[in-house]
Amino acid sequence: MNPVATVCQHPASDHIGSVVHGNATVPPAHAAHPAAAADLWMEILRRVSSKLPRAQFITWFKNTAALGLEEGNLVVGLPLPTFLTWHMEHYRAMTLEIAREIDPGIRQIIYTVDLGLKDDPARTVDLLEHFPENRRRKLPGRQEVRLAEGIVSKILNPSYTLENFVVGSSNSLANAACMAVAREPGGKYNPLFLYGGVGLGKTHLLQATGNAILKHSPRAAVVYTTSEDFTNHVVEAIAHKKMEQFNRRYRTVDVLIIDDIQFIANKDRTQEIFFHTFNTLYEERKQVIISADRPPQELHLEDRLISRFARGMIADVSQPDYETRLAILTEKAAAYEIFIDGAVLQFIAQHVTRNVRELEGILMQAVAVYELEQRMPTVRSIAEIMKKLGADPLKDAEKTGFVQAPRRKPTFQEIMEAVSRYYSVSVQDMIGASRVREILLPRQIAMCLGKRHLGMSFVRLGEAFGGRDHTTVMNALEKIEAKFNSDPHLLREVRAIEQEVGVV
Repeated sequence: MNPVATVCQHPASDHIGSVVHGNATVPPAHAAHPAAAADLWMEILRRVSSKLPRAQFITWFKNTAALGLEEGNLVVGLPLPTFLTWHMEHYRAMTLEIAREIDPGIRQIIYTVDLGLKDDPARTVDLLEHFPENRRRKLPGRQEVRLAEGIVSKILNPSYTLENFVVGSSNSLANAACMAVAREPGGKYNPLFLYGGVGLGKTHLLQATGNAILKHSPRAAVVYTTSEDFTNHVVEAIAHKKMEQFNRRYRTVDVLIIDDIQFIANKDRTQEIFFHTFNTLYEERKQVIISADRPPQELHLEDRLISRFARGMIADVSQPDYETRLAILTEKAAAYEIFIDGAVLQFIAQHVTRNVRELEGILMQAVAVYELEQRMPTVRSIAEIMKKLGADPLKDAEKTGFVQAPRRKPTFQEIMEAVSRYYSVSVQDMIGASRVREILLPRQIAMCLGKRHLGMSFVRLGEAFGGRDHTTVMNALEKIEAKFNSDPHLLREVRAIEQEVGVV
């Protein structure tokens, strides 16, 4: 039977929603055996940590907890509603599968949002303490590591992995080739030559392949460098008569990765030394991985080098399509530990098309808006950022599908609808009598915006919200203003709504 999921709403303030994931639907409950549940959750976290990139794991599993285990039902607490959405879309199937691997008696997982988990370390697992990041031997004051006597490599970025590389039609062959090399270095895909324009992900793939090889063979000597550094080392070795040390550094390794090989063009001595280095490694079945901005035949290198490159696997990395760009943005937003509305990510993906580096640059601007200006990124704010950077997606509104609203004072109905869309609650629910937290908060925000930007009186606001007494409105506004002072995330959300209705 396929897994099913049901959302159950609850009026309780601490548990604002639950999701059942398993083979049957049951009402949420406080399950028994918390110690057994905690042990099970710790083992689940351990296995999840090995399947996800570290940034994702830390971001989306922090402040989570197993609240109970009874009759095969594992109750998992999540600290925020955004976690609930993300777990349901990305991690629910994996979590249930792992739970059943550990305990075949697990029937289902019940997700519940428990806002108190954010401030209760006694109930949650400190991921940074229990799952520390592995460190390599960094040389003092240098971005290098010593692998063995005489063998030094530039540091591989641990965040570059094959698992978190977003695969699309533009890079699928290159990714598959890297995965094959990672499984069998020095095998049939030797050398591996990747080429493509600036900012398309070649460096990510190179370093990710090196990281994957080290994961399978921690003692392997994997040297990553750039053609510029390689050239500098050639010059230094010749000038100081240290060719023996140079050869030890580059010809006694298991894997040699060189980025941007095109920069050794017109450097005859460097090309000669690289040719002999390549031959030594190739004959000893050591893996060579190279990147360039063009295919081998278009490089201004010696014919014998181009011939060697053509012996192995050649794969291009081209401009990503829309779906790949959107997937990259989603992945990066999770790594930055920020929840950005899907419409904003879609807008960026639609209008930033040249390379991944530009995508990340616009996303970084969005993160800066969130962190420095205390407001959530919106389509409007991103469009303004892009215009400042020289790309105006609004100059042809009909083509882009985005029309900039004129600057004018919004109506109260427009404010209500903006709050309704942002929090996914109906206007009628906000006007009604419900005291459920997910209705109460948007209602207070709408009252606050009506008072702040339209100058509505307490009496008028009370009438607009179902005939409430003006003292009730005063009390609600006092509470929401106090929350603004203590909750920066809430303040960002309100500023995002204000920008959408054009009041900031």
